[in-house]
Amino acid sequence: MGRIALVTGGSRGIGAAISVALKAAGYTVAANYAGNDEAAKAFTAETGIPTYKWSVADYEACKAGVAKVEADLGPVEVLVNNAGITRDAMFHRMTPEQWNEVISTNLNGVFNMTHQVWSGMRDRKFGRVVNISSVNGQKGQAGQANYSAAKAGDIGITRALAQEGARAGITVNAICPGYIGTDMVRAIDEKVLNERIIPQIPVGRLGEPKEIARCVVFLASDDAGFITGSTISANGGQFFG
Repeated sequence: MGRIALVTGGSRGIGAAISVALKAAGYTVAANYAGNDEAAKAFTAETGIPTYKWSVADYEACKAGVAKVEADLGPVEVLVNNAGITRDAMFHRMTPEQWNEVISTNLNGVFNMTHQVWSGMRDRKFGRVVNISSVNGQKGQAGQANYSAAKAGDIGITRALAQEGARAGITVNAICPGYIGTDMVRAIDEKVLNERIIPQIPVGRLGEPKEIARCVVFLASDDAGFITGSTISANGGQFFG
């Protein structure tokens, strides 16, 4: 059995690719999900990776969920904070609910999850935390004040925790994907995708979920032990941050 890795939002999209890549690299993987029971069941059937349901926005649910994973598999040594949602609206139309929902999942969720595994990592003198941020957390995006704020916050907590964890053998890094060819992105109107989004990307294409997953596998590895507090911009040259 390899090291235990827990991926939030790990049964769909980028998270699913990360879960599969970590398993292929020899990790014992648990995938968290929030609501889509059918997709989670299909993912487990296809990959053999167990799924666990809870909302990362709920601290007590995270506490119980991590305890269940650790009871089943063992102490979590690699945590990938990937779970995220969008509630897009121009700021003058954004509601407090839209703001709070995104902050609760995309930023508070990183605290809620990492807080459950941090002490154990410190005690064992080893840990890997990888936070999936976004290019829009680096450059901002109209209509996404909530999302951009949360994802920028993910970079901030990454840098702070990297300093706290370094002497305890814990690395904390962030990955900022650009536009990745998930089902959600490919569902965008083809004209918008081809005329407004892809032309912004110097390499001339969407990224693939497996390309983000490969970044995670490297940062989780022993080979990446001297890399902490870093942000990998995986966006095809769209933004240099």
